[in-house]
Amino acid sequence: MTLTLFISLSLIFYSFGLSAQERIIRPNVILICVDDLRPELTCYGRTHMHTPHIDNLAKQGRLFSRHYVNSPTCGTSRYSLLTGKYPLNPGDKDNSALLNNAPKNSLSPTLPLLFKDNGYTTVAIGKVSHYPGGLSGKDWQDPTQEEMPGAWTKQLMPSGKWKTPQGAMHGMANGITRVRSETPPIEIKEGPDTIYPDGLITNSAIQEIHTISTSKKPWFLAVGFIKPHLPFTAPKKYWELYEDKKLPSIKTSEKPARSLTWSHSSEFLTSYQHNGKDPRKDKEYASLIRRHYYASVSYTDAQVGKILLALEKSGQKENTIIILWGDHGWNLGERSIWGKHNLYEESLYAPLIISTGKMKLAGTSTSEITETADIFPTLCELSGISPPEGLHGNSLVPQLKNPTTPTDGIARSFWKKAQSIRTNHHRLTRQIKNGQTSYNLFLFPETQAPTPEQVSKVSKELSEHFIKT
Repeated sequence: MTLTLFISLSLIFYSFGLSAQERIIRPNVILICVDDLRPELTCYGRTHMHTPHIDNLAKQGRLFSRHYVNSPTCGTSRYSLLTGKYPLNPGDKDNSALLNNAPKNSLSPTLPLLFKDNGYTTVAIGKVSHYPGGLSGKDWQDPTQEEMPGAWTKQLMPSGKWKTPQGAMHGMANGITRVRSETPPIEIKEGPDTIYPDGLITNSAIQEIHTISTSKKPWFLAVGFIKPHLPFTAPKKYWELYEDKKLPSIKTSEKPARSLTWSHSSEFLTSYQHNGKDPRKDKEYASLIRRHYYASVSYTDAQVGKILLALEKSGQKENTIIILWGDHGWNLGERSIWGKHNLYEESLYAPLIISTGKMKLAGTSTSEITETADIFPTLCELSGISPPEGLHGNSLVPQLKNPTTPTDGIARSFWKKAQSIRTNHHRLTRQIKNGQTSYNLFLFPETQAPTPEQVSKVSKELSEHFIKT
């Protein structure tokens, strides 16, 4: 190690309160990815929720109260997380974004590959990239179709009774797999956490923590939970938390008059059997769906708690960076949408919590605008690893040190041929179709519709921040 690098690393670890001996040791990393998790957490002010383990992580770290993803779909959002780049090319904008780029070697170095090349053991369990286990092809287990070739020392997807990663992705209880248009979107069953696939993912992650924590090498462990992705399922004990609870009303439930990226909710409405019911018209059914989503969130929260407990028992907690990240939000009736795949606030707003062990002002949130692409350079700086050129995000270490430190104040999101910019007070979405440019503008707080004059003014102010794709 050169003297310059040694001093740099020492300063980084000193700023987070580590001991003299630990300053020369690179930190471990646990990256927890949660599928379809909107900020429906008590620590985000959702008092109807029961999420004690994630809330406790927020108390120990930094909650980013205005974090936005770079795309409202799983594969593309994870592309931005794992490459640190916006999805600018056509092949970047669907769920096979990582797979599309793998043969061209245009992903190098991905986040785990960069850490692996810098001496880390890298392990992925569950849904970290788009395909659980990191493979595509038949049943999502073809070793010739790897999303990030060479990036992981080990990648696992415990499928149990569901037999394959594809079967587990939409698995119902006890090994039953979804049948499109025939399986209901909700289910509650009595039993332990392992009656659904995330229980197996948790157990595998705990075992891996026991193994890698005894190694002399630093490690990067990524754990991807499937819930609360559809179908909304959970063991009965989590449903009981919400069965009789009064729920907050759905705000902005009407379809916007101007709707550039409005979604028909095909993933939700046509992929599952609703027995003639439609939550857009049936309030009782809408309430039932919401309660099942919340139960799925609490089920995931319990899995997070088990992993954090295993980390604490390993003795590695204070030398481990923990990140909890939701890959995008989900409209639960807002804008008359039940799903994602749109550029409205609800599908782009997602949780982000970062803990670095002993840190100043732990438990204080930051309201600065941040985006998923910022996570890659943040982990590089925290670990003393030089980031590759061409990253689109900015390190959040300044906000970890002081939550009031401003960011650049802009989060960009992409969906098909449209692009959206979120600032402190605006969300401006631009769509170019048949040579014509159209804009949607939302003002925050969202109490009134903008005037044509406001749309024109903000469009001119923010136009230079749109990126050519």
